[in-house]
Amino acid sequence: MLRYVTTNPGKVREAESYLADGSVSQLEFDYAEIQADELAPIAARGAREAYREAGEPVLVDDAGLFVEALDGFPGPYSAYVEETLGIDRVWELAGDLEDRRAAFRCTLAYCDGKGFAASPDPVDRGDRVAAAAAGPEREADGGGDDAGGDDAGGDADVDGDQESAGPLPVKLFEGYVPGRIVAPRGDGGFGYDPIFEHDGETFAEMDTERKNAVSHRGRALAKFAEWYADR
Repeated sequence: MLRYVTTNPGKVREAESYLADGSVSQLEFDYAEIQADELAPIAARGAREAYREAGEPVLVDDAGLFVEALDGFPGPYSAYVEETLGIDRVWELAGDLEDRRAAFRCTLAYCDGKGFAASPDPVDRGDRVAAAAAGPEREADGGGDDAGGDDAGGDADVDGDQESAGPLPVKLFEGYVPGRIVAPRGDGGFGYDPIFEHDGETFAEMDTERKNAVSHRGRALAKFAEWYADR
């Protein structure tokens, strides 16, 4: 059984739409969320910690809104910024920008206590720099969510821990959806959805099926499901 580590049952339902029936369940576990400038190390550390707690295959995600003209802010700090400043304040910060391009990014981290083949995707075993750099740069340079290889970040032994059993390999899958920041519109969704516009609609204006079909998490889940089918 694959355990999706989250307090949000909606994420589990979204995962179920990509995976075999009955193959995934929710695990509420409060892992330590490290501070990092990239999503990959945060998700990787969480997956390692969650696997050691659960003793079963786990999937952890970390996601954020990256505004290009704000040097990627709020990025990995998106949840904290939403809670402390609110999305209206983020809109105020971005509203006067000439370039309001942004992207939602999601990194899924999978750990089952076993190793992975290094091909076709890199596997993180402790190289933090390579791990953090691989996914986002390929997304940016590769022309969007269909760029080859953008599901791999390798993973990172972000805190340098060398436990007696050694660092656990973690497999990363990234999802990316481009858009731009707009004045709040729509009543659906959550978080930054009302101020993120993709293809003419904000995420808050989309119904659940439409949003899941184009969302950063959905794209990451699709990549993961394809790989996991042969695991």
